[in-house]
Amino acid sequence: MKKLTDTYTLPNGCPIPCVGFGTWQTPDGETAVSSVREALRVGYRHIDTAACYGNEVSVGEGIRQSGVNREDIFVTSKVWNSERGYDKTLRAFEKTLADLGLDYLDLYLIHWPAAAHQYEDWDALNLSTWRAMTELYKAGRIRAIGVSNFLPHHIASLMETEVPPMLNQIEFHPGYMQPEIVRYCRERGVLVEAWSPLGTGRVLGNETLCAIAQKYGVSTAQLCIRWCLQHDTLPLPKSVTPARIEQNTHVFDFTVSDEDMKTIDALPYIGGSGFHPDRVDF
Repeated sequence: MKKLTDTYTLPNGCPIPCVGFGTWQTPDGETAVSSVREALRVGYRHIDTAACYGNEVSVGEGIRQSGVNREDIFVTSKVWNSERGYDKTLRAFEKTLADLGLDYLDLYLIHWPAAAHQYEDWDALNLSTWRAMTELYKAGRIRAIGVSNFLPHHIASLMETEVPPMLNQIEFHPGYMQPEIVRYCRERGVLVEAWSPLGTGRVLGNETLCAIAQKYGVSTAQLCIRWCLQHDTLPLPKSVTPARIEQNTHVFDFTVSDEDMKTIDALPYIGGSGFHPDRVDF
């Protein structure tokens, strides 16, 4: 990857820009509008949001205010846990489109898997949600479909369906690499997308990361984003500060050495959200 608009290719041939702009925890209203508008101004062409973030209306407004052609922007959203199941998913999709003010989505994800600690029929529930998404995909209303936070036992049944998941968006950052699901996805051609590549900001003060970043003359955030790219994952950095939004795009003019990559890979658990799909209570 040599620039922000370089793309990975999903299993169905759909290109997806190699760095996305995340909007989790971005307040609704002018903050979300202005940050999305600024991200598109500095060159992002990939915007990630979700119904449960509560900011889809503002994200859509930021896209419109940017002046960038819709077909040049890759937009992702997600169906929330309360809307799982065939009929609810179809309704949730229509609401997301209306809130964003868009005619189609580039990528739609199941935000979290239904899991055994909450549902006896968890696998059937995931499959019924997936059936609705598959129909929307086949109707041309979504360019690609995938999942988020799915571990191997959650995704296995979906991989056997007519249209298997094309992408899995998971928490992935220095200090939290989830090697089992990353390996599972790689072996099956499923692209891994990295949410919270900066560990929700909590890895940025790590002494090891700061020292390595200083060696390359970059910020710790830039180092983390570059590290994700060199692991062939797609990072979704988030910021509402214009200077940092732009700074986070400058990750293509340096390469982290193999030795430094191994040092970062070996970091102990840091910056994790604590959200585990088999233990969450939402």
